[in-house]
Amino acid sequence: MRYNSVNRLMESIPLSSPDSATRDSTIPDSIESVQELLRGQGYVADRSLAVPLFLALRLRRPLFLEGEAGVGKTEIARALSDGLDTPLIRLQCYEGLDINHAVYEWNHARQLLEIRLLEAGGGLDRESAAAGLFSERFLIKRPLLQAIDAAHERAPVLLIDELDRADEEFEGFLLELLADFQITIPELGVFKAGHPPVVIITSNRTREVHDALKRRCLYYWIDYPDFQKEMSIIASRLPGAPRRLAEQVTGFVQELRETELYKIPGISETLDWTSALLALNRTQLEPEVIDDTLGLMLKYQDDIEQVRGEPVRAMLERSRNRGPRRGGRG
Repeated sequence: MRYNSVNRLMESIPLSSPDSATRDSTIPDSIESVQELLRGQGYVADRSLAVPLFLALRLRRPLFLEGEAGVGKTEIARALSDGLDTPLIRLQCYEGLDINHAVYEWNHARQLLEIRLLEAGGGLDRESAAAGLFSERFLIKRPLLQAIDAAHERAPVLLIDELDRADEEFEGFLLELLADFQITIPELGVFKAGHPPVVIITSNRTREVHDALKRRCLYYWIDYPDFQKEMSIIASRLPGAPRRLAEQVTGFVQELRETELYKIPGISETLDWTSALLALNRTQLEPEVIDDTLGLMLKYQDDIEQVRGEPVRAMLERSRNRGPRRGGRG
């Protein structure tokens, strides 16, 4: 969908909708308010990102974020949670993740203890015992069930991080939650959110996520930032960094991203490297200090060996000439 179409859709949304979610006073009432909320948490978001974020908040639709590692996808959820002053519930995905670790499981130790107590008291009735053992007090709520817990006074932010690392079968567990903000537990019935969570799903695109899940979400691709945006990020997160150093760091990282590397440095590496240079009391870049600190940006030895030495000097010279005139790798 083109962004002018998204803007028309946004303008058609009544701000006084009868839906209780849209009446929530904590939800920003404009795209500019979303940008301001994130900026207050040190996150720089341009309008193209603020539009789907605003719509996700206003429509209570999950937001699916894709992009390379380190471009700031996870940080959006943290900034939203802090800015809205609401809990952040995180589900870190990994291969083999299943319903017991993501949704719920029964506390078998407590159930066994309860059975022994009933037996010792002579009051063990199979039907009533079964009903009691599979009640909510023996239920261990994992992140997805925690996110729709009725105990929440305000809608939490649910971060489903790096979904592409989980097995494809796991996506099926999410469909009911993302469509209706509810989870069905066979022994207890349906748990439905009183305050639907703000859902942020991230993927580094190591594999394709199924269309059935994407259809339930708004979508946005986060790219590497251009020169000006990366400068703004450094200024926001590291206000003590000298402007000259920030310009040189940004220019060099932008050059580095145009090099054929196994793993291109993201924004998080830019911030880590700048912090390290500040700790070393550096006010400008020199080839020697870059060689010494390449491990802050590059995480594979082959990449480090490829750029160390003369390539670093050539990139540094080019970066000093490029300034803000050119953007990042698209």
